[in-house]
Amino acid sequence: QLQASGGGLVQAGGSLRLSCAASGRIWSSYIMAWFRQAPGKEREFVAGKGWSRGEPLYVDSVKGRFTISVDNAQNTVYLQMNSLKPEESAVYYCAASPIRSIIWQIPTRPENYNYWGQGTQVTVSS
Repeated sequence: QLQASGGGLVQAGGSLRLSCAASGRIWSSYIMAWFRQAPGKEREFVAGKGWSRGEPLYVDSVKGRFTISVDNAQNTVYLQMNSLKPEESAVYYCAASPIRSIIWQIPTRPENYNYWGQGTQVTVSS
């Protein structure tokens, strides 16, 4: 089970940290990711990282501003978001995809993720 939290209302240029509490299974063999979905738009990959290894992957538009991290002791995945823009207002979801081979890549399509949190609303005012 994944439980996302930390969304809210922030002014443009501000910061938020989203949390995704993971429970119910051993997540070390999963890739964890954050997606977002604005009204009328498709769900978009934002950032991903292997729970216990590998470099993170970011969509180009957030590179240098967002950071995904994993706290193994807390069983929590974070998304630190800085310099937020109004167009980044959306519901943000955490998701998990099982690692199925020794050589793996972080998938960016939602259909490759088996587990989803309930979403947390982020609203960035101009």
